[in-house]
Amino acid sequence: MTDTPWQGDVVGLVEAFRAGERSPLEELEATLTAVDASELNAVCHVDAEAATEAARRADVSLPYGGVPLAVKELLATAGWPAPQAAVALRGQVFDHDVLTLLALAGMRTARIELGTSVVPLPPRHPTVLAQQAL
Repeated sequence: MTDTPWQGDVVGLVEAFRAGERSPLEELEATLTAVDASELNAVCHVDAEAATEAARRADVSLPYGGVPLAVKELLATAGWPAPQAAVALRGQVFDHDVLTLLALAGMRTARIELGTSVVPLPPRHPTVLAQQAL
């Protein structure tokens, strides 16, 4: 059992899984422990039960097989809280996954474009103030 989450890259972690040096369940437990111990308040929602079940049945022969990951809060994930960083939406829970919907729509049309986007910053955001100071 490892006490700390993997400090290397994802490819190295999957290679460690495949070599039997670490297991997806051990990695998940170390990750959950680190999230619980953190004072950063960077993780909004943890579904430990579903993650544990997924780690138990992880297929490490697949790309990213068994790697614990977090989903950006702004992406709808079925059954998870989705406040989208807004207090007014605190109780919102989606019944669908946004990426699944895009995949389903992509089966029906050849014109689905998924690209990059920009999150607009309020005019007094700290990064804007820092840029103005330069």
